[in-house]
Amino acid sequence: MTGPETWYPLRVMVCDNCQLVQTEDCASADELFDAEYAYFSGFSSSWVAHCERYATEMTDRFCLDADSRVVEVASNDGTLLRFFHERGMQCTGIEPTASPASAARGMGLHILEEFLTRAFADRLVLGGLVADLLVANNVVAHVPDINDFVDACGCLLAPDGVATFEFPHLVRLVAEGQFDTIYHEHFSYLSLTMIRRIAESVGLVVFDVEELPTHGGSLRVFLQRVNSGVHPPCEAVSTMLSAEIDAGVGGPDFYAGFQDRTDRIKDDLLGFLLEARRDGRIVVGYGAAAKGNTLLNYAGIRPDLLRFVVDQNPAKQGRYLPGSRIPIVSEDCINETRPDHVLILPWNLREEVEESLAYIRRWGATFATAVPNLSIW
Repeated sequence: MTGPETWYPLRVMVCDNCQLVQTEDCASADELFDAEYAYFSGFSSSWVAHCERYATEMTDRFCLDADSRVVEVASNDGTLLRFFHERGMQCTGIEPTASPASAARGMGLHILEEFLTRAFADRLVLGGLVADLLVANNVVAHVPDINDFVDACGCLLAPDGVATFEFPHLVRLVAEGQFDTIYHEHFSYLSLTMIRRIAESVGLVVFDVEELPTHGGSLRVFLQRVNSGVHPPCEAVSTMLSAEIDAGVGGPDFYAGFQDRTDRIKDDLLGFLLEARRDGRIVVGYGAAAKGNTLLNYAGIRPDLLRFVVDQNPAKQGRYLPGSRIPIVSEDCINETRPDHVLILPWNLREEVEESLAYIRRWGATFATAVPNLSIW
């Protein structure tokens, strides 16, 4: 980007009335998801595999075929939607950011370059677009008006259609101090309890839920119209709701100690980086991810402690991480620099990155992650 760097506060609040955990944001959706938006989901091999498994599981479970219509909200570069497209299904993606939308069209996918709102959904339904399967994975937390968004998803469902939402689970975030999952793209932080409440307010019902390992611990929630009744409620829903009650979701004690866990993670990481610098060891980062920006800026880390960050996405290379101003480079720089440590910023992709960069072991380098605990191996 050009021009001066813009800084925003990053504070998270819990609503006294509805208990929704929300970022007290200064950044608008138009600012966050502009023409320079550089996240492309297809660069993570583990995420691609997750998407392929999802397509297979949903196709089998809901008996989808060539007559089925799949609509994906926040379809990004088409990584997930293409697996349904390859099965011959009718596919539509809704993606507001230009570069990922263009990449998806390059796969032959039909993409509508818009933000999903209830008003837009009404227009699509009038045009004959309804979904047998509506996919809204890792997007519900990204919308400023969550009630309108969930309402729009319900509007797009066929009478017997199913919607699935995936999102990082608030219980795991708080329990494990995953504070780097908090960033300006995430307007809210969700539990099954909250999603169920919002869904019911717009005529949807949760009939199943699954726990996933993605993003450090996520939920996949299945919804249908309240008057559909095609899918009976699964025991997993009541089990998860009970677990959230037992964890204290909705009460102030649930958040006690979160700030202390956050500060411990920061202090441990700073201690490691300062000791490495004193010893003349080189530390570099891997993954110019949003969670890394939260971590690095909260800890006040700059290029004197973390020389550069590698990212596979060419759209990010040659730029700088916001705030910390650490350069983003290609993987070639690892071989050229031969660092002593590689700090994996998207720690949820730890195994994928370790396998990809296994060659650093040849010169005795180690990997490190900071969240939920400092780990060096």
